[in-house]
Parts: sequence; C-alpha cells; structure tokens
Amino acid sequence: MVKLNAELEKILIERFSKDSLISLATAADNMPYVRTVDAYYDNKSFYVLTYALSNKMKQIKENPNVAISGDWFTAKGKGINLGYFYKAENKTISDKMKQYFAAWIDNGHNNFEDENTVILQIKLTGGTLVVDNEWIEIDFTD
Repeated sequence: MVKLNAELEKILIERFSKDSLISLATAADNMPYVRTVDAYYDNKSFYVLTYALSNKMKQIKENPNVAISGDWFTAKGKGINLGYFYKAENKTISDKMKQYFAAWIDNGHNNFEDENTVILQIKLTGGTLVVDNEWIEIDFTD
C-alpha cells in the first residue's frame, strides 16, 4: 500500500474531476445497498448532490462506512452529510458542482429551495487504482 502521491492524485483528477458516474454502496440492517450516483473527485473525496431524506442518506446516517467503484477504481471511506447545497460553507463545492454537472443540475429535478438538497462527501480512506494493468493500493489517510 502506498500513500496518495502527486502522480496518483493527477490520475484521479484526470479520471474523476468532472461529472463521473460511480457506484456507491451503503449498508443497513446487515444488508448491502448499491446505486449509481453522479460525483466528482477533489482532494481525497468524492462529492454527490443528493437529498437528505433519501434512503442512501438515512443509511449513511446510521452507518457512515461506504464503498465506491468507477473507471478502474474502487475505494472505501466515510459518508458525510455537508448539509444544504447553498450553505455558505459549501460554496466552493457547490460552485464546482454547478460547473461539472452543468448538463443536468438545473433540469428541474433538483429543488434548490429545499434545504434537504444536500452535498454528500465521500471522504476516502483506502482504495485500489488500476493504472497500465497494475493494481495500486492507496492509503488516503493523513
């Protein structure tokens, strides 16, 4: 296992610092659940626009341990509800979401007046990245 370094970070940014479909797995009552979400990567985390009352957020509230998969990358981490999309502390993230998710973010599906429209942070702890047919185990912890 290697610590995240500049070379690996560059690959993650190239693959995922845009609108990326990833699988997000949660667990509740000893049962796994998985769904595809739109996310983008930044600084050891993925960010997802979601609804606070959704099943995934209820499951994460009870058990924040999550796993993801996408584009030759799998990882585990902690799900963190950052709160309302337009909360002042979320401005940097919400601005990036508006840019990366421009093709669909304002299509009427999201109600930005509802404070249950929130940002989910998936703070990575460990993962496996495939680069040139090599499986690289990464430690994302500080």
